[in-house]
Amino acid sequence: MDNATTVRSSTEDSNLIQLVTFKLGPEEFGVDILKVQEIIRMMPITKVPNAPQFVEGVINLRGKVIPVIDMRKRFGMAGCRRDNNTRIMVMDLQGQVVGFVVDAVSEVLRIPESTVEAPPAVVAGIGSEYMRGVGKLHDRLLILLDLDRLLTEQEFSSLSAI
Repeated sequence: MDNATTVRSSTEDSNLIQLVTFKLGPEEFGVDILKVQEIIRMMPITKVPNAPQFVEGVINLRGKVIPVIDMRKRFGMAGCRRDNNTRIMVMDLQGQVVGFVVDAVSEVLRIPESTVEAPPAVVAGIGSEYMRGVGKLHDRLLILLDLDRLLTEQEFSSLSAI
């Protein structure tokens, strides 16, 4: 491979967004892969008194206590029965490690930045304040989440206090 090919490839790659996609019901969401630390199977979650309603509780992950947010509750979606596909995505939320319960983790994707459009006012009942955009991928639409805007300052403070 010559230098011209190497430069062209790295330039093309810089226009790609790497995402981890997950499902909540029929909707598919994507988050920046750099925010995801790991994906784990469901485990027992310890309830925390007086926690915000969308906080499921806490888990002990290799000796570290991590708050867990139910994404369905966060987005005001109806609950569903958890099954073998249910996962906890351990992510970095404004410098704090937080677990997010999702129905299933789909895949890791690289999509061209040019396929991402500005978020509409509401998609799947989720307000645009949580969205970075909507990615178009063949016959699929991916709701790209902005994790840093997922919680208000007050909610983030109460999460940090857990």
